[in-house]
Amino acid sequence: MFLHWSWFVAAFYEIKIRQGNYSSPIWNALEYLALFVIVTMHELGHALACRQVGGKANQIVLWPLGGVAYVDPPQRPGATLWSLAAGPLVNVALFPILSLLFLFAQASGWQTSLSDAYSLLHAVLLINTAILVFNLLPIYPLDGGQILRSLLWFGLGRACSLMVVTYIGFAGVVCLIALAIGMYFEPHLKVQAVWLGAIAVFILLNCWNGLRAARGMSRMENAPRRVGFECPSCHAAPMVGAFWGCGKCRKPFDTFETHPVCPHCGAQYAVTRCLDCGTMLPLEAWIVPMDVPPKL
Repeated sequence: MFLHWSWFVAAFYEIKIRQGNYSSPIWNALEYLALFVIVTMHELGHALACRQVGGKANQIVLWPLGGVAYVDPPQRPGATLWSLAAGPLVNVALFPILSLLFLFAQASGWQTSLSDAYSLLHAVLLINTAILVFNLLPIYPLDGGQILRSLLWFGLGRACSLMVVTYIGFAGVVCLIALAIGMYFEPHLKVQAVWLGAIAVFILLNCWNGLRAARGMSRMENAPRRVGFECPSCHAAPMVGAFWGCGKCRKPFDTFETHPVCPHCGAQYAVTRCLDCGTMLPLEAWIVPMDVPPKL
């Protein structure tokens, strides 16, 4: 787990501008620490769910725009859906707990006797709710957009589903930028408008990369498949073409044609990656015995 250096800058700035909400800056620091804990739990939900379905999740990075869990679930819609939905489900589970604590604080009169603790609890409840609602927006690459992509994957396939949600994401970017511009002209919302604009730019870049990836997937899906080989994990036949990249010279080549040696620089590879499910196994494991028909 890593904290991006900009997280500390944002923490200092947020604590400073919100000093009037509490009687001491310590409470502001506790509020930002609560944000850190909730975001961390959200990202851990993604990571643990990904590992549960057999995927890889070895890194989480926290930065001012939230957190990023680098998850690589098996390339199946169900596995991807669970890995993505687990993050918001953490916030769903926290919501009744925080709500009950806040109702208890109200009933106990914390508004007057423990005003700072009451304000902190109220802020934490709002933070968790905001994270949940924002992440469920059907805008790629937010969780909601990726969950929508996983659901569409069942019917449209991997490439087409990604292409659909990226176009929805572009529309969402337009709406967010329009909202940020409107907020900027309100003096008390200028800071929030800047953050929203930064998020819109982040989403725009991810949508563009997602669209390029979807187009690449579409070309791969339409490529001819090689006879006599299949992935031992997902049983998909490998594609015919230069879809594998050499880690040494960065040039593409067809590993099944060159067995598996890069024809450009001569680099040899002990394992071959399945471009459908991500499994990496020796080339010999891909060979289908002549007396066994390939699985459909």
